Order: sequence, then C-alpha cells, then structure tokens
Amino acid sequence: MTAVKAGEVEGLLRRGPDPRIAVILVYGPDTGLVAERARLLAEKAVDDPADPFALVKLDGDVLASDPGRLVDEAGTVGLFGGKRAVWVRPGSRNYAPAVDAALKQEGADTRIVVEAGDLAKSAPLRVICERSPRALAIPCYPDDAGTLADLIERTLRADGLRITREARDLLASGLGGDRRASLGEIEKLALYARGQGEVGIDDVEAIGSDVSGSMLNALIDAAFAGRIAETERSYRRFQIEGMDASVMLGSALRHALTLLATRLDGDGKSPAAMVAGWRGLHFRRQRIVETQLARWSPASLRRAVTLLQEAVLAARRAGGAFSHAVAADLFLRLASEAARRG
Repeated sequence: MTAVKAGEVEGLLRRGPDPRIAVILVYGPDTGLVAERARLLAEKAVDDPADPFALVKLDGDVLASDPGRLVDEAGTVGLFGGKRAVWVRPGSRNYAPAVDAALKQEGADTRIVVEAGDLAKSAPLRVICERSPRALAIPCYPDDAGTLADLIERTLRADGLRITREARDLLASGLGGDRRASLGEIEKLALYARGQGEVGIDDVEAIGSDVSGSMLNALIDAAFAGRIAETERSYRRFQIEGMDASVMLGSALRHALTLLATRLDGDGKSPAAMVAGWRGLHFRRQRIVETQLARWSPASLRRAVTLLQEAVLAARRAGGAFSHAVAADLFLRLASEAARRG
C-alpha cells in the first residue's frame, strides 16, 4: 500500500517524494488544500514551472476521452531536455484507465500529479494509486486546530512575525475549511502587521476577516438553523460585495464537517452538552449551534457534506455568476432542509 497518512503529508512535502514515484494522487474534501499541494508537487518536479513544455496541464475529462494521451505526455522528451511533469486537473468523468496505463508504462521520467476531489476508498483512481508501488495517494482533509496553528505560525514567521497564543487561537477559530482561503486571511494579517514584530489580538480583530468573520458565520448559521429569509439576505450581501462563492462554500463545508464530528462524538448527549465541548466556538454562537445540532442527524449531515463538496468543485470550475448560482441554491436548500426539520 502506498497511501500516505494525513499526519505524514507535511513531512513528505518538505523532503520531497521518492524520485522513483511516477504518479502522485492528491485528493480530499478540502479543495483549496488539494489544489495547493498538487501545485506545489507539480512545480517542484520541474526546473521552470512557467515553461509549458516542462509542466503540462491536462483536464481530467480530456483524459477520459483519450486515455492514451497521458502515456504519450509521460513519454515525451522535453524540447530542451530537463525534467518534465504532467499536472492532471479535476474532471467530472472517470479517467482512472489513463492513470493505470501510465503506471504500467516503464522507463518514463515524467512525474504525474493528479489533482482530484473527495474520493471514496473504493474509487477506481484511489484504488489504482494505493495499490501501485509506483504511486502515492495523498489525502487532504480540513485543517484541525493543531494544523491551523502550525500554518499560522509558519506563514507569519516567513514575514518575520510572531503571534501571541491568544491571537493565534482567535484567528484559527475563524478560519474556514478551505486551505486557500485560510492562507489568504493569514497573508492579509501579515501584510497588516508587517514590521511590528509581534501580532496580537487587536491586530486579528482589526483586519475584520471577510472570509471567516462574524458575517460569514451568520450566513452559515442561518442556513443550518433553517432561517431561509436571513440566509437569502446574507448571501445576496456577500455576492454584491464580491465574495468568492467557493470560499463561502468551503467555510460551510468545514462547519458541516465539525457539526458531523460533534454529533458523532456526542452520541446520546444533549445539544447543549455537545456545544460545551466545541473548541473555539464563540459564546454568541452557542445557542444557534445548539439548534443546528438538534435539527441535523449524522445521516443528514453526511448528505450535506457530500452536496457541499460537489458544490465547491463546481463553483471552482465554473467561476463568475454561475458559481454564485450554484452556491446560492445550495445555501437555500440547506436552510429549507433545516427549516423542515424544525
């Protein structure tokens, strides 16, 4: 088996994968983290990531129509020599046969990085890569408290900043489930605090995070509590202000995953007791989260997580007005379902 455990991923990224590995599959529910790691692995595999002959980008749906294309690209020698890589972007169709054929092709030096969505253990693409000694399967799950704390400290340290524990915990409690959005917020804080040495609570509060602040929490809380009119009104405001639809969906996905974990861990407990164990939850949100835990069962939350995962990917691929149509529809569906359960 060549599946990488979630706790081993950061170490693998720092030291780099074994050069004998031909295919690296990056997958999971955190689409921002999947995209970030896939990009990092693809760009590190070549000398010049800006050279389109060295780093070839292919859409998964293209490979589904032409499975032999990946083998051809992997076997191509660069025009001016040097290392080559193929970065396969997410697709809606099954392109596992193309990856399987590439793994069976011996002698090619090209690194293939496959960026995928949240794959079940039985998904063909995941099964092929986990069983092959020439492939790695790297999971990307939403950052937990420890990972977020490390991400905050590492990112700020790169700008010559340190952060107090209280400020770090406050920032981490508001970050969303999408790594790309989280990095954007940390970088915004770094820009605000540049040159002052240490970041405190006042700095975190001063940047007024649009992505993960109280207003976005209000939208998510309204949807999961069944407040349809409030959900529609809040979403329209974010759309007018230019908020990225995939970021909003990513934050809702993280919340749904946390609700699910809380419901499973608190089996048999009252909503109030479950909320008491929710680390980082602001006291002003406790009552409405109790309502959410009372209305959503583990089974219904699993369905919500699946819908959100699909919507995040669809919004990222579509962009523009269509991505907001996808997101707005799903937020209202969640609100309607919660209202029905109330």
